[in-house]
Amino acid sequence: MSRVATLVCDPSRPVLTGELVARAINALTNAARPQWLAPGIAVDIAFDLALPECARTVMDRFRAALDGAPVDVFVQLQRGRRKKLLLADMDSTMIGQECIDELAGEIGKRAEIAAITERAMRGEIAFEPALRERVAQLKGVDLATISGVIANRITLAPGGRALVQTMRKNGAYTALISGGFSIFTAAIASRLGFDEHQANELLFDECGKTNGLAAEPVLGRQAKLAALLNLRERLGLCAEETLAVGDGANDLSMLEAAGLGVAFRAKPKVAAAAHARIDHGDLTALLYAQGFRHEEFVNGDDA
Repeated sequence: MSRVATLVCDPSRPVLTGELVARAINALTNAARPQWLAPGIAVDIAFDLALPECARTVMDRFRAALDGAPVDVFVQLQRGRRKKLLLADMDSTMIGQECIDELAGEIGKRAEIAAITERAMRGEIAFEPALRERVAQLKGVDLATISGVIANRITLAPGGRALVQTMRKNGAYTALISGGFSIFTAAIASRLGFDEHQANELLFDECGKTNGLAAEPVLGRQAKLAALLNLRERLGLCAEETLAVGDGANDLSMLEAAGLGVAFRAKPKVAAAAHARIDHGDLTALLYAQGFRHEEFVNGDDA
C-alpha cells in the first residue's frame, strides 16, 4: 500500500465512528484494514492510488463519502510522513488572535485595523503595505500596553504545544515564522517551545512608545518562503521532509513549497491552494497526519 488517508476530527468532539470509517473505505477499491491512531478521533487507511488520480481528487471523494461530517482528510505517501522541520505561522494559527488587531483594540482602532488585516489575509491587498498602514495607526502604543495584550488577550491554539513538543522529541526542528511582531513571537515561541522565531520588528521612540514604523524589509509572503528555503539548506533537508502550517495569503508560498503545506482554519484562497486543510480538528491533527498515535504525544498545557 503506497498511500495513506488519515481521517481526523476535533478531539473535544470525537465523532469519528466505525460507520464513518466504513463509508470512507467504500470510496476506495483497494483499502487495507483501518488502523486507529486515537479511538473516535483519528484513523489511518492505507491504499494504492489508481493512476491518474491525484491526492486532491481522492480527498474530495472522501469528503463526499463523509457527507458533511466534521472530519478532516489527509492523503499522502506512506513513505516520509514524519517531517524533520516544522514552520508555523503565529496569528490565528498557533494563537487564537491577530496580535495587531488586539493592540488596535487597546487604542480604540480595532474596527478599521481589523478590516485591513482581513483583506490582507484573504489576499485582496498586498501584505507589506497593509502592515505599514496598520503600524502607522499604532503610533504611540507603549510597552506596558503590549505586555498587557500578551498577558491578557493572547490565547494558545489547542494542540499547539503538543505539536511542537512531540515533533521536537522525535528529532524535528521547529520555527515560528510570523508576519506579526517579534515582541509577540518571542513570548509565544517560549511558551510553546519552538527552537526559533522570526517576525517583523516594531520600532520605538526614546520614550518607549511605538513610532508608527516597522523595521525594513517587512517580513511578508516571500520572506516566509525564504525562511523555509534557508532552514532547509541550513539543516540539510529536502522539500519532502518539511511541514508548514498557516491560515493567510502571506503563508501561501511557504505552504506550497513545503513537503506538506496545511491550511489551518484558513481563508478560502489559502484552503483551496494548500496540500491539505484543517477545518475541524485542532493542531494535533498535524501529528496524526504524520502517523503519530495519541500515546506518542508529548502533552502540554495549551492554556
